[in-house]
Amino acid sequence: MQARAVGLLLGHAADQVLGDPRRFHPVAGFGRAATWLEQRTYADSRARGTAYVVVLLGATTAIAATAERCARRPVARALLTAVVTWAVLGGRSLDREAEAVHDLLLADDLPGARRRLRHLVGRDTGSLTPDQIARAVIESVAENTSDAVVTSYFWGAAAGVPGLVAHRAANTLDAMVGHHNARYENFGWAAARLDDVLGYPGARLAGLLSVVLGPDSPGALVAWRRDARRHPSPNAGVIEASFAGALGLTLGGTNTYYGDRLEHRALMGQGRVPVPDDIPPTRRLARRVGVGVALTAAAVSLLRGSPAVTRSILHCARAGSAAAADRT
Repeated sequence: MQARAVGLLLGHAADQVLGDPRRFHPVAGFGRAATWLEQRTYADSRARGTAYVVVLLGATTAIAATAERCARRPVARALLTAVVTWAVLGGRSLDREAEAVHDLLLADDLPGARRRLRHLVGRDTGSLTPDQIARAVIESVAENTSDAVVTSYFWGAAAGVPGLVAHRAANTLDAMVGHHNARYENFGWAAARLDDVLGYPGARLAGLLSVVLGPDSPGALVAWRRDARRHPSPNAGVIEASFAGALGLTLGGTNTYYGDRLEHRALMGQGRVPVPDDIPPTRRLARRVGVGVALTAAAVSLLRGSPAVTRSILHCARAGSAAAADRT
């Protein structure tokens, strides 16, 4: 457990210094394998989509578990945990993308900001105003801080390298096939549901950290309790509402996606509409949450030597997963 704690902290440091690996990214390799398998197994069927998820998730988790078992010495296990943590985290790269969009807005390069925003969101950016771009950036930073940072740490503390890999694989599959459209409504159902279940406890931890570390803790708590349930996602609503309340903003509204699909999201928070100058405070909050969860995960890993603490963690994970399953 000491090796796990050290590895999680080293992985956080590597992510902050280096960001995502620029070449041979394992997540990109997993995505290519998932695309290859989809091309050969796709059918408009929940059963076929479930089998697709089981094969990919089972294979990657088994490889991760085998690697962790083979790393028997504490130093080797700490280094393996650090490398995998660095590979699965997305905090620094997310921060860089948000910073790049903000810099383009400050330079009055609206077309450039719209193009760069596509790295963060799947919505149609072609006609967005600067304020709408700012809202999109803030919502993306909030949601991805929960998905790509906090939830990864939760499963890393709870299950080590296999937990880190399993969560990132499930999250990647959801991003690839977990969409509400004609092709993936059935085939992507299992990937979307699994991502909701695995993300449930981490999203609540992300909300808690946003309340504790945000500039307006009472506002974050009020927005979470009042608004999160109105979001279509059982997890994204928690972090978006918490960020909105903590920053004194209102998030949500109408989004236009590629293919001319409109989506009307409930409003989160009771503050003003975001403007570009709200992007830096959002980045600062996301960084604080990232540091907070890294320290929390390391502390939990050290405490897991206690059987009572281990039982409590597993109980919380099972309860959260069951609640997510009930909602979906």
